[in-house]
Amino acid sequence: MIKIGDFARLGQVSVVTLRHYDDIGLLKPVSVDSFTGYRYYSVAQLAALNRILALKDLGFSLEQIEQVLNGLTIDQLRGMLKMKQAEVEQQLAQEQERLARIAARLKQIELEDHMPDYDVVLKNIPAILIASRTVTIPTNDQVPAYLSPAYKEVYSHIKAQGGKDTGPCFAVWHQPAAVLANEVAEAAVPIDRLLSGTDLVKVYELPSAQVVSAVHHGDFENFTQLHAVLLSWIEANGYRVLGTYREIYINHDKSNLSDSATEIQYPVEKAT
Repeated sequence: MIKIGDFARLGQVSVVTLRHYDDIGLLKPVSVDSFTGYRYYSVAQLAALNRILALKDLGFSLEQIEQVLNGLTIDQLRGMLKMKQAEVEQQLAQEQERLARIAARLKQIELEDHMPDYDVVLKNIPAILIASRTVTIPTNDQVPAYLSPAYKEVYSHIKAQGGKDTGPCFAVWHQPAAVLANEVAEAAVPIDRLLSGTDLVKVYELPSAQVVSAVHHGDFENFTQLHAVLLSWIEANGYRVLGTYREIYINHDKSNLSDSATEIQYPVEKAT
């Protein structure tokens, strides 16, 4: 029999690791000295330890390794390895995308030679239940005059139906940001339950999506710059816009627009 310290050196693991494997039942010693508490292992257990270390190196969890040691069929092991292979391939693809985003950020800094004004984020947003009122806005300078009464109508409808809003209101724009005439927009409010709609106020679920987003602070004087930044990021990172974009009015106090915040979200997919 081999003392735990010697067994650890042979297997190139720590004594702490062997004690942990013992505690969880993954690799128990053949005997434990009742007086000293010393653990003893057999030479044959080196093969089991090597298998544990080999599977751990492949990325398997200790729970998965225990399943293998307890006896799997060759087909079951093959299935586990294929699943792990797919998992690692996905991780590799994600890291490659991250590397591409880093390169794009470096290129942006080199071109502009200053810290970026906006930080662009790629994220997944959940589906959301909304009440909305669609309006057509003749010219871009008339946006407040059309959206403000539309929001009032939506909030009044939600209250009349006994519902509650669950977050900041936002606008869903149905054409590119560069279009500044006859813009079709929805004054949307997230709600807590399914309500009845009307001919003007619609209630439906916006689907989940992967979006590219950034937040603009302050008034709308330089607001269009954020759209340009987002669209440039989308192109530089190999994505394309997929459907309508959203402007989320996180904090809009008309008496102090300098303290306001607006998030723009563009739904995207990887360009083929």
